[in-house]
Amino acid sequence: MDRAQSHLLRRGRFSQPGGLYLLTTVTQERKRIFTHLQLARSVIHELRQTELDGLCRSLAWVVMPDHVHWLIELRSGTLCGLMRRFKSRSSHALYRRGMPRRRVWQPGYQDRALRCEENVRHVARYIVANPIRAGLVRRAGDYPHWDAVWI
Repeated sequence: MDRAQSHLLRRGRFSQPGGLYLLTTVTQERKRIFTHLQLARSVIHELRQTELDGLCRSLAWVVMPDHVHWLIELRSGTLCGLMRRFKSRSSHALYRRGMPRRRVWQPGYQDRALRCEENVRHVARYIVANPIRAGLVRRAGDYPHWDAVWI
């Protein structure tokens, strides 16, 4: 299998405090780690911790079995710093839960800056509906690993 060119994802990447971003990160080899309740909850704790640390404001997120979608308003620092911290802390939290010490996340992440004319709630609905589109549940309320500030 070809190795992802994660360094190419950084080309043109710009982090602006106050900017809105949709971030997506995927587990190594798309392993379905977060089907285990306690492992998913550990990742959720680390999402929330970044907000408590003042790095971002989480507007919506969903932890899927093999990836995370996260809509944020960047408060301080850079997207790269935010994602590095989240991935590092969440990996250590998973190791403390008994997961074998191996790479948890694929290198890099996807980001999309939202334009001011985009409907942020529409993007949040798209995130929250991810488990429905994946066939995991019939209603968003039936999936335990998501949140949005409007709900």
